[in-house]
Amino acid sequence: MLKLVKTTSRKAGLPPGSPVFIGEKVTENFGLDMVAYDAETLSRSTPLRLDDFRLLKENPGNTWIRVSGLHDAEVVDRFCLSFGLHPLTIEDILHTGQRPKIDHYEDYLFLVINLINYDNTTREMSMEQISFVLGSSYLLTFHEKNDDIFDEVLARLENNKGRSRQMGVDYLLYSLLDRVVDNFFSVLEKIGEEVEDLEEELIVEPAQETLQAIHFLKREMILLRKSVWPLREVISGLQRDETMYMGASTRVYLKDLYDHTIQVLDTVETFRDIISGMIDIYLSSVSNRMNEVMKVLTIFAVIFIPLTFIAGLYGMNFNTSQSPFNMPELNWYLGYPFALLLMAATAGSMLIYFKKKKWF
Repeated sequence: MLKLVKTTSRKAGLPPGSPVFIGEKVTENFGLDMVAYDAETLSRSTPLRLDDFRLLKENPGNTWIRVSGLHDAEVVDRFCLSFGLHPLTIEDILHTGQRPKIDHYEDYLFLVINLINYDNTTREMSMEQISFVLGSSYLLTFHEKNDDIFDEVLARLENNKGRSRQMGVDYLLYSLLDRVVDNFFSVLEKIGEEVEDLEEELIVEPAQETLQAIHFLKREMILLRKSVWPLREVISGLQRDETMYMGASTRVYLKDLYDHTIQVLDTVETFRDIISGMIDIYLSSVSNRMNEVMKVLTIFAVIFIPLTFIAGLYGMNFNTSQSPFNMPELNWYLGYPFALLLMAATAGSMLIYFKKKKWF
């Protein structure tokens, strides 16, 4: 399950900008993957010397560097300093509980977003922070894990499909953000299937496990909204950005991306309302089932009340042979069958009456 708040006690007492990793421990080592490209050529490499990265800032081509394994804070700090990143930027990269945001610096733009992954086996979501640093000719992406979320964008670059190679790193940033938003649609599609299963279960046979699943899903949707809502502000900020880093041609595509983000947010809000209503449906279903049980028990009780009266009346065994108030059934040969038939007729008449009234 996603955590509402990540532990930050390790930063207590440290000065601002301290490079301390805050997040879940992962097994991936620090990794670098660099892609240098222009309209004609593309090359991939894995640089070994971090001190050489400062030379990339003067590279006339476009450079995309993917960094993974943020738990190695010392190495990440050295790498970021080689690009001249501000200490507060490095702190935000290593503190993986950041709210999605956009910050403007003198030499670059800094963005933070949250990537939501859905496990089909456990039906649980996990959240990963991805940080972007956009310069004039380079784009840095920082991942907590060595995942493959951007492999499709890399494949388009390598195959020279679309506009990626003809445009700058600002368009590459748009392509990566678009991939993240598309991933939200995939996650919401799976959540929609889960919501449909829960609705069917609520109608057929609601159980205590159903209520637990609803509460679990409601918590997941709260955290999903926490990731999507600020993303809208980030993309809106990129649209309004008039610096040298975001070209006018790319801002046109950001309008479409903003519309997709609004669609994701609307879907999240719709699912939240549906899930909240499912709790009321569960309580109503349980209440209705209890009412059905109580109705059946009440019918049986009502039927047996007159039978109990008849049995109690003839169970008094008063011998009234010497009294003017005689109970002839006590000495009657057919008294016992008569009492049984009277009980059966009474019960049958009540059942027919209840049936006509549609009480069961």
